[in-house]
Amino acid sequence: MNTQPPDRFKVAHAFWHGLAPLGLTPAAVLRQSRLPMALFDEEKTLVSTEQFFALWRAVEELSTDAAAGLKIGSFPGTGSYHPLLVAAQHSRTYRDCLQRMARYKQFCSPEEMRLTETKDESVIDFVWTSTTEAEPKLLTDAAFALVTQLGRGGTGTAINPKRVELMRKIDASRTHEEFFKCPVKHRAPRNAIVFHRTDLDRGFITHNAELLEMLSGHWEKALQDRATQTRTSDRVKWILKRLLAGNRPDIDSVARELGMGTRTLQRKITDEGLSFRQLLLEARKELVREYLLQPSIEITEAAYLLGYDDPNSFYRAFRSWEGTTPADWRSAHRDPTETRN
Repeated sequence: MNTQPPDRFKVAHAFWHGLAPLGLTPAAVLRQSRLPMALFDEEKTLVSTEQFFALWRAVEELSTDAAAGLKIGSFPGTGSYHPLLVAAQHSRTYRDCLQRMARYKQFCSPEEMRLTETKDESVIDFVWTSTTEAEPKLLTDAAFALVTQLGRGGTGTAINPKRVELMRKIDASRTHEEFFKCPVKHRAPRNAIVFHRTDLDRGFITHNAELLEMLSGHWEKALQDRATQTRTSDRVKWILKRLLAGNRPDIDSVARELGMGTRTLQRKITDEGLSFRQLLLEARKELVREYLLQPSIEITEAAYLLGYDDPNSFYRAFRSWEGTTPADWRSAHRDPTETRN
């Protein structure tokens, strides 16, 4: 069970170290992003999601290398490894590696890594939980490169994704096809990297049980400590956002996710002066803004993703929330840079 961390975190060493091969310096990137030079203090300074996104957009504006994000996301030197990557690299299997990353990533930033498996596919996508702003393209590239390189390095084999889905327009350079060695679908409704499910069963030649037990024990205790310090209502809303994807989650399903009884959950929510219905409404209101800021998601699709079977019910609800229609809200909040991207 995860909880949402605060929107302050360290920029990974790999980001700063990955600038040099691109011919960039931290000072140049900070100037371009209009952020203070003091942010280049890897040990002490924390950034917000907004600032972090600004850094990545600055790299995109300064670099002419179409593979910039892929290069930053590929493995840095061993001295730059975050403990999370150390644990991931020494997992038992590729699936174990990805599951550990998804479970412990919250200690790095307010970013959720989601691993969804079907009969023959394993889908990975990332969601930044403290913003409705679209993730910078190079940051998406870096995340997908990292999970791919983890699989290739850990198994010692040339694991290639089944496909990569990108919301952006077609890249004439075919950089992504060359790196991932798989089909790349552009103008997709989501950013996702999809693997053959059987590839996740592959064992890691780098598996180290003792190191893994030591690191995991520390993080599991930290997870338990964090859970006791987080309001139940915040945890419920976070889970509702995960479950709301064409479904209509009820309090029973949320209670199961939290590992507690329905009556216990109901009592905890009531003790905080709220109701399950209120939390569901808040989760929908926050999610719909995120969906409408993504041009590739149709309004009827947004209604479905929020669990509305009848689009008219969604329209009425949205007007009561925002005082306008979904189309007018989207138009008023359109990204001015969208036309040039």
